[in-house]
Amino acid sequence: MANADAAADGNGGGGGDDATRVDHLMDGLRAFGANYTEFTRRFATWLGLHSTDAAALVEILYAEDQGTPLSPARLSERVSLSSGATAILLKRLEQAGHIVRTRESTDRRVVTLRSSPDIRPRAEAFFGPYAERMAEAMSAYSPQEIQRFEDFIGRLRSTMDTLLAGEYRDGGPPA
Repeated sequence: MANADAAADGNGGGGGDDATRVDHLMDGLRAFGANYTEFTRRFATWLGLHSTDAAALVEILYAEDQGTPLSPARLSERVSLSSGATAILLKRLEQAGHIVRTRESTDRRVVTLRSSPDIRPRAEAFFGPYAERMAEAMSAYSPQEIQRFEDFIGRLRSTMDTLLAGEYRDGGPPA
């Protein structure tokens, strides 16, 4: 916040000093996160789902795309719901025909969450323009720059994961 104040009174307002650049970058990351949340909210509205259900569906689709489908427990972690609330959410998604539960592991107790064949084309229709525009935006950068961005985002994500698992584990910083 102090850096924003310095920019307001003329000390580095042109983005020239490092602290101001960091503030601008953090503003950009926050705005991108807010826009992504709004995008997911609109996906929910488009499908006629609650935003939490759509966020869970997006997590299931993404995990499938990455080749690492989710279990109910892992989904619960990803969407920050209790196991009971996740079970209710999964029942709604299953009844709506958006997901299926499978038993793909040799351990038949392990449940794997998969998108239904009907939802995949709808998700691709909704997220297709997003993917195309993001690829277009990133094509302006060299592979070396993209690697640096990946490293940077990876460090930010690791830092956030550590904070959430540590100091913020119980909802906020220690009093």
